[in-house]
Amino acid sequence: MTPNDIPSTAGEAAGGTERLSKRLARLLPCSRREAEQYIAGAWVLVDGRIVEEPQFKVGDQRVELAPGARAEEIPPATLLFHCPSDHDASDDAALARAWITAASHWEQDPSGRRPLKAHFRGLAAMLPLLPGEGGLLVFTQDRGVARRLDEQVARLEQEWLVEVRGTLDEEQMEALRRGSAVPGRRLAPGKVSWQSETRLRIALKGMVPGQLEAMCSGVGLTVLSVKRLRIGGVSLGRVPTGEWRYLQPGERF
Repeated sequence: MTPNDIPSTAGEAAGGTERLSKRLARLLPCSRREAEQYIAGAWVLVDGRIVEEPQFKVGDQRVELAPGARAEEIPPATLLFHCPSDHDASDDAALARAWITAASHWEQDPSGRRPLKAHFRGLAAMLPLLPGEGGLLVFTQDRGVARRLDEQVARLEQEWLVEVRGTLDEEQMEALRRGSAVPGRRLAPGKVSWQSETRLRIALKGMVPGQLEAMCSGVGLTVLSVKRLRIGGVSLGRVPTGEWRYLQPGERF
């Protein structure tokens, strides 16, 4: 469908305004629900500008559909955000409002999905990062994803890149791997290896807040930075800091 497939609306609401969804439903014609789907899907232009709010008030502006317009339900979205380490960990909702926008969408996102304003509403932050931690942070509208991350967190392996100051002998490295690095505490075993002279790659299940710093401190290391790379089978990949991508259909936490 092209913009010329519906008539001009000049003068339609002389002396008043009406909801965009009502105007579109009358012009096409279609049901009000279908009109709302066209609008939420970013298929409707008002005077040449995309409008995604069905309640938007129109008067004598021109209303038209973009080519290829489809009226369909918008499935819930899950967004994978590369969170900077200096984020405000006290307010995930404010973090989403500040960072999760169309402008911060990674241009190389392989999903092919178009960013919609509908994808940014009602986002829940899952497995929040602590102050000073950066890397993968999941925002989702999908109740199934939220339930899995909430209920199965103890069984999900999380992978981290930890920059440290200090050295380890083989016994200390084994203590990290066995979960015995913290005196008086028995932690779940994990995978630990040096990625470089100052960076440890650590993969653990059943993590508790502050565990990484406690483990490193227990073997004499000072933690300089912490970055989450992966949750279960979903990794951050090459998404730059401050940008996000969509969870793809084949990806599973």
